[in-house]
Amino acid sequence: MPAAGRFAAGAALWLLLAAEAVAAIEPISTALVIGVTSIFLAYQHPTLYCRFAECCDEKPLNASALKLQLEEKLFGQHLATEVILKALTGFKSNENPKKPLTLSLHGWAGTGKNFVSQIVAENLHSKGLKSNFVHLFVSTLHFPHEHQIKLYQDQLQEWIRGNVSACAGSVFIFDEMDKLHPGIIDAIKPFLDYYEQVGGVSYRRAVFIFLSNAGGDLITKTALEFWRAGKKREDIQLSDLEHVLSVGVFNNKHSGLWHSRLIDRNLIDYFIPFLPLEYTHVKMCVRAEMRARGSAVDEDVVTRVADEMTFYPKDEKIYSDKGCKTVQSRLSFY
Repeated sequence: MPAAGRFAAGAALWLLLAAEAVAAIEPISTALVIGVTSIFLAYQHPTLYCRFAECCDEKPLNASALKLQLEEKLFGQHLATEVILKALTGFKSNENPKKPLTLSLHGWAGTGKNFVSQIVAENLHSKGLKSNFVHLFVSTLHFPHEHQIKLYQDQLQEWIRGNVSACAGSVFIFDEMDKLHPGIIDAIKPFLDYYEQVGGVSYRRAVFIFLSNAGGDLITKTALEFWRAGKKREDIQLSDLEHVLSVGVFNNKHSGLWHSRLIDRNLIDYFIPFLPLEYTHVKMCVRAEMRARGSAVDEDVVTRVADEMTFYPKDEKIYSDKGCKTVQSRLSFY
């Protein structure tokens, strides 16, 4: 770098650091200085800028690390582990994908859907859910009023357009899809389709993840049929559930995907079932939580917490009705 360039970069960096140091004293003027300096660094010295601020450096996927995380931290979900690993590995290794990767995760609460979306985010962007390039929408928080559907659709389109323009590999997570008003999600249909560009923006490197309790009854029904037939849960294949799930949520008025063009046009790449958790899986969750807290695993406490959970169906009592959702609070009691 020429001497003048080094001086300019050094001066800009000094200004940025000095501005942040006095932010509490002069908040308005400081914001202006930081904004101007950040723009200068981002365009003139991107490498230097990225040392102090998050940049859209699409993180290469470490498939081995992702596989290990899913196998060690996600309990009782052989299908989700297999499909997510395959889907992400294939997508990230493709230099020219024809469309964004779109995953729809289904199952009862506490089975690991949110946990998986967190793992995916961390493997695509270093800061995970805290990244500026990972966007979480919660239906009851961001889209609460049915009479404002058109407004939500317009806002959603603008938000996605703006963020993909800033970072092609942006990740969008939609939680509580089963509480989303029908029709809202169809606003993003053009972004998920097989278009090279929409309005001058390419969405092909983005990732969209839907999380929903819808279809949980269909998944449990299939799991029970296997159990009653004396088969292992690991014998359940994606082909046993994916079509049933897609048809089920398409016809379910409370799925968020009711009569959705995303399904009608086959724009969702995978419908991923999360199986109901059994007693042994709940105990795995308790052990994992104890380790995460830095505590030694006490099997007596593990058993007591697991025994306090309630299970269904009424006669067989095979599956935890809350999955592992209340493990943290129950463990805190002990």
